[in-house]
Amino acid sequence: MLKLNVKNETSRLRSVILGIANSNGPTPTVEEAYDPKSLEHIKAGTYPVEEDMVKEMEAVAAVFKKYDVEVYRPELIKDCNQIFTRDIGFVIDDKFVKANVLPDREQEFDAINNVWKQVPKEQRVQLPEHCHIEGGDVMLYNDHIFIGTYRGEDYSDFIIARTNVAAVEAMKELFPHKTIKSFNLRKSNTNPRENALHLDCCFQPVGKNKAILHKNGFLEESEYEWLVDFFGKENVFEITKDEMYHMNSNIFSISEDVVVSEKNFTRLNTWLRENGITVEEVPYAEISKQEGLLRCSTLPLLRD
Repeated sequence: MLKLNVKNETSRLRSVILGIANSNGPTPTVEEAYDPKSLEHIKAGTYPVEEDMVKEMEAVAAVFKKYDVEVYRPELIKDCNQIFTRDIGFVIDDKFVKANVLPDREQEFDAINNVWKQVPKEQRVQLPEHCHIEGGDVMLYNDHIFIGTYRGEDYSDFIIARTNVAAVEAMKELFPHKTIKSFNLRKSNTNPRENALHLDCCFQPVGKNKAILHKNGFLEESEYEWLVDFFGKENVFEITKDEMYHMNSNIFSISEDVVVSEKNFTRLNTWLRENGITVEEVPYAEISKQEGLLRCSTLPLLRD
């Protein structure tokens, strides 16, 4: 049986599911785009090619090997995008929650069945069908769970609104011992610079007590201010709209003092190093064109 334990974003990582980019399928059509950033690159003819994305993912796998992290990979589905494992599930404490994703992504979960089957039945959680949630919206901070959502009545108009209020309520029932706080995120089907696809596109804890934040990702300023107060202004690295667009908040922690980050994130990586954090730089700019980065393509199973 598989040992699960994840209480935060930064404790020492021991095992993880890393997505795969092989047999990613043809470039989607404009109609098939799930998010405005992919749409932008499809239209511009700059959508990433499989060979480049495979190289980027292998660079991450090499970092995990260096730090002795056990890595699971999904089973290959021909012509299917299986990069973003964070969307399809997440672990909280010793529970593995299967995410309710967009219906045509259901097969992505089937491809990690080899891991799911190793989880004891009583630790597997499947939310009711009307509760939409994806792992990118779920951020752990010990006794707190932060959840990105969209509370607008026009929720169903947004293909990029992935976590609804019903799911937030279900999570409160599932984890009554945790403090659950939800954040209303800014959504745009058409403008990637005005769209926080998930909470991890505009916020992530890092190090011992620090956080990366992007103010404009939050629809309600008071909720953004709450996070600034929670971490303390001096501990917050505020990213610009352009840095958010390039996914600067979507890095991934191996421990409190080791972070995997994109090599072009110059300002962020400098700040991390100034705060005593080792930065393992990888190329990930091609994958980021699909509005996902390092946190999106990892699903941690065990942290110390």
